[in-house]
Amino acid sequence: MMRHLLVSAACVCDSDELLKVLNRFYKRKEMQKLAADSGLDARLFHQAFISFRKYILEMTSLPADLHIILNDICCGAGHIDDIYPYFMRHAKQIFPMLDCMDDLRKISDLRVPANWYPEARAIQRKVIFHAGPTNSGKTYHAIQRYLAAKSGVYCGPLKLLAHEIFEKRNDAVRNCAPVTFVDPEGRAAGHVACTIEMCSVTTPYEVAVIDEIQMIRDPSRGWAWTRALLGLCAEEIHVCGEPAAIDFIKELMFTTGEEVEVHNYQRLTPFSILDHAVESLDNLRPGDCIVCFSKNDIYSISRQIEARGQECAVIYGSLPPGTKLSQAKKFNDPDDPCKILVATDAIGMGLNLSIKRIIFNSLVKPNVNEKGEKRMETISTSQALQIAGRAGRFSSKFKEGEVTTMHRDDLPVLKEILSHSVDPIETAGLHPTAEQIEMFAYHLPDATLSNLVDIFVSLSQVDGLYFVCNIDDFKFLADMIQHIPLNLRSRYVFCTAPINKKQPFVCTSFLKFARQFSRDEPLTFDWVCRHISWPLAPPKNIKDLVHLEAVHDVLDLYLWLSYRFMDMFPDTASIREIQRELDDIIQQGVRNITRLIRASDPTVTDPLQAQSNRHSQTGRGTGRQMMDSSLASRLVRDGLLTPDLLQQLQREWSKDQKQDNSSQRALDLEHQSNNKGKRKKKKK
Repeated sequence: MMRHLLVSAACVCDSDELLKVLNRFYKRKEMQKLAADSGLDARLFHQAFISFRKYILEMTSLPADLHIILNDICCGAGHIDDIYPYFMRHAKQIFPMLDCMDDLRKISDLRVPANWYPEARAIQRKVIFHAGPTNSGKTYHAIQRYLAAKSGVYCGPLKLLAHEIFEKRNDAVRNCAPVTFVDPEGRAAGHVACTIEMCSVTTPYEVAVIDEIQMIRDPSRGWAWTRALLGLCAEEIHVCGEPAAIDFIKELMFTTGEEVEVHNYQRLTPFSILDHAVESLDNLRPGDCIVCFSKNDIYSISRQIEARGQECAVIYGSLPPGTKLSQAKKFNDPDDPCKILVATDAIGMGLNLSIKRIIFNSLVKPNVNEKGEKRMETISTSQALQIAGRAGRFSSKFKEGEVTTMHRDDLPVLKEILSHSVDPIETAGLHPTAEQIEMFAYHLPDATLSNLVDIFVSLSQVDGLYFVCNIDDFKFLADMIQHIPLNLRSRYVFCTAPINKKQPFVCTSFLKFARQFSRDEPLTFDWVCRHISWPLAPPKNIKDLVHLEAVHDVLDLYLWLSYRFMDMFPDTASIREIQRELDDIIQQGVRNITRLIRASDPTVTDPLQAQSNRHSQTGRGTGRQMMDSSLASRLVRDGLLTPDLLQQLQREWSKDQKQDNSSQRALDLEHQSNNKGKRKKKKK
């Protein structure tokens, strides 16, 4: 740091004295409040001060007016607050939005989102809430009205649900589109089945169905339910979900001037919580479904079941809809030898499954809170009921369901969770629109998209009914393609794409799609085939299977972008065709999943498990020890230890054991040698 002096006829102020003065200014609560009123929140105030302090202490020559003010303060002839105008002058050079703060605050006012949808406000919509627990028939009644209508849209949380509705509608009338607004033959589709993010808020329908409305409070995706509920242009809006959402939806519809008609449903078949845990895979019965919260657990348990001579079906989130449905059919088929299902909580929404007993392998899953922080948390009452309710479905052969846990210690926890009522919904998610971000960009032309969104969220105003959803995924994509020349509207659309950022191949494809798009070069079928190396072979191991799932997601990304940029993504029919072929290839891999697991990891996966098995053979092990509940398995299950690290620990453990054995043998030999020497001396 370059030290310098502020000199006047009266006194001399050195850098140390200046630093004390500036730090006193920073700590002044009055200055922080004044800065906040001008648009500098605590984070921006801190950043501006660090820059201001560096500027003063390192500049060899300061502006005369600032020089005089600082010198007066150092000499006791001025007040510390006199620095504020000069601090704000510097802050506005760093944060240009401070000059247009009033305009930006107006743009980021999110207190009346109902006004964003003039087409919906122009009609008087009838809102019907179908409220009830799982397996109560609430969605069935809404879908019947949807199927009977001349036109309709079904909006659900999963591609699987949209796929099921698509098939159901086409079984009745060949006039439904899975996620587009024209059917596969190119005709206008009277009925649409799509994920909630895909629904159009400008297309008129007779009936709209919004499924799983309780997800309106989801920290990441809740904005999509808010948008659909407030913006769909349908004469009838049928909302399905938990009774805990009734009062909130009524309050939300009060802001649009629309009344809510409530239809309550009771569960059609009972389910009971058992008084004993399963404890061992040897105790599985036909109709059992083991619910896991990670794919690693799916792989591990599937392999252990197969080792016991039983077949099992597997369902997890990243599988294509067709593969999930084929696995469900395999499990439901009374003539199929597969009587056990291993699944993630993906079964909690949709899929008619013939399950007698739900078995929770764990009660802990990763969650992302409203701040975007990921942590392992015990499942909520709502989540537990959603999953447990899959036991004893009305349409299955099991008219009563049972629920329990795999591990004995988890059972009282599950009972406690299910004894509570579901917390009422109090807020709905919101997300900045493309139009709002474009208006921000007009005032801040030099800001990146990621910074625009950050500033928008920091200035956004919401009332008690709403919160701004987590935008970390949006910013992740924005930063990834920041260097690619795209206009703001296109950049915004790309960044709202629903992709799995944990999949490197999907992220790489996203980047290549954006780069090709920026060159104004259409992404043709041949171009995509070269990128994904089509045709693809059946998987030989789990790594191959995971890659095929990622390729399926890339094709989904192409289709998603094609709905927004039809000219640049022209070959949707061909892409959809190879996606169906890929689904078949993945189905083939999943049918042989235990063979793939063996090919991926032919060794014993858990040395502690083997040890507990040896204990059980001698009569000292418990049933819980026989299950996959050792320390190593729990660490893997909770995401604190990866299978690769576990294998590395195995090798080190085995190596250490060999070294210990070698050391022990050396000590034994040395001991024997010493004893021999002592015996010889005694003989002499």
